[in-house]
Amino acid sequence: MQTLHLIDSSLYVFRAWHSLPDEFHDVDGAPVNAVQGYTRFLCEFLERTRPTHVLAAFDESLVSSFRNAIYPEYKANRELPPPELKLQFAYCKQIAAALGLTVLADAQYEADDLIGSAVEMSRRQNFRNVIVSADKDFGQLVGLHDEQWDFSKNERWDAQGVKQRLGVRPDQVVDYLALTGDAVDNIPGVPGVGPKTAATLLGHFDSLDALLTRIDEVPYLRFRGAAQTCAKIRAHREQALLSQRLAAIALDAPLPDGGVESLRWRLPDHGTLDALFERLRFGPLTRSRCRSLAPAA
Repeated sequence: MQTLHLIDSSLYVFRAWHSLPDEFHDVDGAPVNAVQGYTRFLCEFLERTRPTHVLAAFDESLVSSFRNAIYPEYKANRELPPPELKLQFAYCKQIAAALGLTVLADAQYEADDLIGSAVEMSRRQNFRNVIVSADKDFGQLVGLHDEQWDFSKNERWDAQGVKQRLGVRPDQVVDYLALTGDAVDNIPGVPGVGPKTAATLLGHFDSLDALLTRIDEVPYLRFRGAAQTCAKIRAHREQALLSQRLAAIALDAPLPDGGVESLRWRLPDHGTLDALFERLRFGPLTRSRCRSLAPAA
């Protein structure tokens, strides 16, 4: 079974932005610390993995997702990237593309949705998937042969690992987030319902829909605060259903024509890379690492 690697690139750009000092600048004096960090991450990933098929997905906007039309407060708690970081995101996309990776970003669909849609497509072509991210939301995409890989910590987990981490199966992760909410994305959930309670409820009812249909059973369950939990869910029923819609990763985002073969790692474009290196003022070590990268023959 062949493997498709899917990189949640925005996560690694932000990590580099926050972790590397502002001592790297392009020829115009603009900071490029996030580009340095992301490029190092890509080099290490490609050197270690040597993938045959790989996708680098980026978030295009924090305010134009289809989820903002459903719930305007979605991700409203996040600060918009400053102009200097927007420029670095553009550079990171150019680096990834010049290294031969397929780069995807969309104004309406987030990186999660592009990855989810690629996972759905690849399964139809008998591929397994490795999602390179630490984001718990991706647990909903982890199928029988798939893995999620937190590259920075070098931790991998499969469907059983999702259950160990969250207390629910991958197919229950959306309903889990509908109950707990997600402070990172400003998804409200049901106030007062935490991870353990959500896992207990889904362990008994199996799904949010069944829970809402059989809500009268909740006070009789054997966990502390069952009656109060029942009252909270009744009061916030519509909010839970809204959160369910917000937490679900879309599987119908636009992808390149040609199926999973369009995501094959291609030969790097060394001319474009050299021009980027000059503009970014990269040092000889990073340049030589990038030049040595190429897919297997």
